[in-house]
Amino acid sequence: MTRRIFIPRDATARSLGADAVADLVTSEAARRGIAITVVRTGSRGAMWLEPLVEVEIEGQRHGFGPVTEADVAGLFEQDFLNLADHPLALGAMDALPWLARQTRVTFARCGVIDPLDLEAYKAHGGFAGLARALGLDSAAIISAVDEAGLRGRGGAGFPTGIKWRTVATTPADQKYIVCNADEGDSGTFSDRMLMEGDPFAVIEGMAIAGLAVGATRGFIYIRSEYPDAIATMTNALPLARAGGLLGPALLGSRATFDMEIRVGAGAYICGEETALLESLEGRRGEVRPKPPLPAVSGLFGKPTVINNLVTLATVPAILTGSGEAAYGALGTGRSRGTMPVQLGGNITRGGLVEVPFGTSLRTLIEDFGGGTASARPLKAVQLGGPLGAYLPPDALDVPLDYEGLSAIGAMLGHGGIVVFDDTADMGAQARFAMAFCALESCGKCTPCRIGSTRGVEVIDRIRAGENTEANLTLLEDLCATMTDGSLCALGGLTALPVTSALRHFPEDFRDTRGMP
Repeated sequence: MTRRIFIPRDATARSLGADAVADLVTSEAARRGIAITVVRTGSRGAMWLEPLVEVEIEGQRHGFGPVTEADVAGLFEQDFLNLADHPLALGAMDALPWLARQTRVTFARCGVIDPLDLEAYKAHGGFAGLARALGLDSAAIISAVDEAGLRGRGGAGFPTGIKWRTVATTPADQKYIVCNADEGDSGTFSDRMLMEGDPFAVIEGMAIAGLAVGATRGFIYIRSEYPDAIATMTNALPLARAGGLLGPALLGSRATFDMEIRVGAGAYICGEETALLESLEGRRGEVRPKPPLPAVSGLFGKPTVINNLVTLATVPAILTGSGEAAYGALGTGRSRGTMPVQLGGNITRGGLVEVPFGTSLRTLIEDFGGGTASARPLKAVQLGGPLGAYLPPDALDVPLDYEGLSAIGAMLGHGGIVVFDDTADMGAQARFAMAFCALESCGKCTPCRIGSTRGVEVIDRIRAGENTEANLTLLEDLCATMTDGSLCALGGLTALPVTSALRHFPEDFRDTRGMP
């Protein structure tokens, strides 16, 4: 009997030695005359267990991890293929508490299947969403997305159905679907995981969006720092065309939709939708004034749906059967469905966790994340990327939803959570936010371009003890100007980490001269 062994080829797993482990498992089995098949998957998101090796026995997967090259021979010696006891044994993966407590919808296939095996994708629910969409008209598809309560997962949280309906009802001879995979926020990797672990879900979601709004062409804009994701998506496109997910006859119908890949050049600002459009059109990534909205006049002046990759990859699950009702039943209030949360920074069990909206930050950081990796007290949590607020420990019981976070002056962003212990200098972190904005500003508007540079200088004066009160007042005025006067969210949100650090950690802005 041939055993199937599953080892991720996700970029994180590969960076930790997964390729070498896979090669050693293959050669060791051959040396011992054991018949195995190694399946390279995406990652389940348990980065703290990578490289993760799973053995399939009677249809159930059993995990071992983290496995290093030095562990491989010992695994075979102790007969891990037949589940003999081993210190790295994790038991049945479906029963692993870290996974069992999640609600995997968007990431249900990640780490489970070979990402480029179209038959495996189909066997795990793929194609069903597109097949249903082909039997519905535009209004019905959009109504299903509305009923599910899907909102943009890129940060803004704008209702997806409203955006789609605007494009659908705007007359034009050509419309476009643009997938924003320019994932530049610190501590985020959900886009990358989906592209590397379930690329056909992204493609299927874009095709459904095309049917919904009358678009026949799509583009996926991927950040250049993701070579593995680019390679996987590039390999997935011809397979999708051959399987009917793309091309002139979607699943044998008369509907048409095709797409292509565009790679960014490393500019953080191109995560902003209009700067992304500028880049797609071959120009420097600069923010466009609004109106007009991209839904009315977007790519090449045509009505354009611009959605984050996670948003689009969730659509096939919503269109499956009565998926919109089931998905909409998850979550809380106006924040419905699930959110992939990425745990990073000083945390014991870093990785991606998909949970319903309403889950508390404490549950995510303490129960899933295991607290700080240093075992020191938690000092701060930054939620929402480099422009997100710094929250103190007494804010950990806030529910993870758009409205709850907004009420305490925070934002969800792309779902990245970065944890800091009590050794962190939050004054330095606030300075970093200003310096980051100064570096990444497109330069289009004065508040962002000049304000961020002056902000770094003011923070330096405060921390040096120069005219502290006057400079604190100046910094607050500067932050207000950037918030109200910037053309886009880069300048408009840079004040958020600064003002939150000032509010919650004022002691970290004291005179630091002469301190160790």
